[in-house]
Amino acid sequence: MTLTADGSGTAAVRFPSTPAAAGIAAHPAWLRLKAAATAIRPLQVHDGSVPDQNDHAAAAEQVRIILDAVAELAPLLPHDAAYLAALTKDFRRWADEGFGVPDFLDALNAFQPQQHRENGLVHLVVFPMYTQNGGPDRLVEAVLVDVLWPEFIADLEAGDYANKLFVPVRFLDFTPGYDTNSAVLFPETVAMRETPAFTWGAIFADREAARFRRVLRAAAEITSLELPEAAAVLLEDQQLAEETFVMWDLIHDRTHMRGDLPFDPFMIRQRMPYFLYSLEELRCDLTAFREAVHIQHDANAPKEARTHAALVQYAVVFDRIFRFAISGSRVRNYDGLGGQLLFAWMHQHRVLHWTDGKLSLDWDSVPDAVIALGQEIEDLYWRSIDRPKVAHWLAAYQLLTRTLTPHPASVWAKGPDALPLGGLPRELTDQVLDDEFPLSMFYEALARKLRPVIESTAGITGSTDNALKEPAA
Repeated sequence: MTLTADGSGTAAVRFPSTPAAAGIAAHPAWLRLKAAATAIRPLQVHDGSVPDQNDHAAAAEQVRIILDAVAELAPLLPHDAAYLAALTKDFRRWADEGFGVPDFLDALNAFQPQQHRENGLVHLVVFPMYTQNGGPDRLVEAVLVDVLWPEFIADLEAGDYANKLFVPVRFLDFTPGYDTNSAVLFPETVAMRETPAFTWGAIFADREAARFRRVLRAAAEITSLELPEAAAVLLEDQQLAEETFVMWDLIHDRTHMRGDLPFDPFMIRQRMPYFLYSLEELRCDLTAFREAVHIQHDANAPKEARTHAALVQYAVVFDRIFRFAISGSRVRNYDGLGGQLLFAWMHQHRVLHWTDGKLSLDWDSVPDAVIALGQEIEDLYWRSIDRPKVAHWLAAYQLLTRTLTPHPASVWAKGPDALPLGGLPRELTDQVLDDEFPLSMFYEALARKLRPVIESTAGITGSTDNALKEPAA
């Protein structure tokens, strides 16, 4: 496949997998482990325990099968030797102590995939855990993954985009908790007795890429959007799309820890208006977009990095304005709100057009417009150090309402005089409607046709050809 620095070219669909990855995914020990992990899940309750003593014998038998399989697979995964040994001890302790609330802290501390970022390297991951955007119960999950670490990503990470915690991965196989919309593997989801300092976070780039390709293909058809040639290449090449998402995620993830951040960190769980999370997630995506523009036009950057940088810009815009904007419910949907904001901003800056029933974008002007929105958020953050918390919240709301129209019933939209400013901050949060910024007429119409396609991507991976198939009617 040959691509130019602007991302144009042609490509064929292909999904390479190393012989080691393919062999472990088909290994009888893995298949037994997966079946045993699936069998123990119905015996567990929300906190991961097995409360019914009548189920303990069955649970113990499944644990035995899991540990026998781990022992058989361990020689194939020498880089995970310490983790697999600790995992065995944690499973045995859980069984010996009567299947109470599981504690896999020791195994979690021993699992350090960020130390082995090697393209194609396979990891066996087994924990009682919940899955983000999957399920809230801490059930036993078994996931087989391999690492996505192309050379140009290694070079970017070793240079200006250092992120020692970031681990991009690809699904090889998984238990039911990942047959969902979950595209992350985060240590904080694991059942454990105390919270350690987290040292890694894994993102399934193959799922992100596969659902992007399916949704963009459908959205382009529904809206009569003519894709630029480079963007069209992403629809035909799963590997290229995966690498593009790895680059996007690398820069996005590190952005959470950098910049003129408010004293009130957005990414710590706390009660606050959901639109603040919208701005934080969008800030990180727009930073990735801005840096991609910089890399694309940097004559000193390697050609492969410049090629992918052009593709990152298409991925950020299209994923945000199509999939993000109408995925999930309308209850405090902060990612959806970020997508709505980006779409409306581009429309109101006249680089996105909906005319004669067709969607089009002026791609030569898109970068400046998108970067300008990112700068608005950056300015909001920079001012935050001089503002009280509530004043910062009000300023953030004003930023949004300069572009988006809030619900007519909104108390926030009536201005500060209508809000309980003399009370506690949580009283202000209570006044934010679940759907403070409803979908526009454009999105209401689009959602009726596109939402079934988005919903069909649950459980999608890059290792199957379903990324290119239409969902069942």
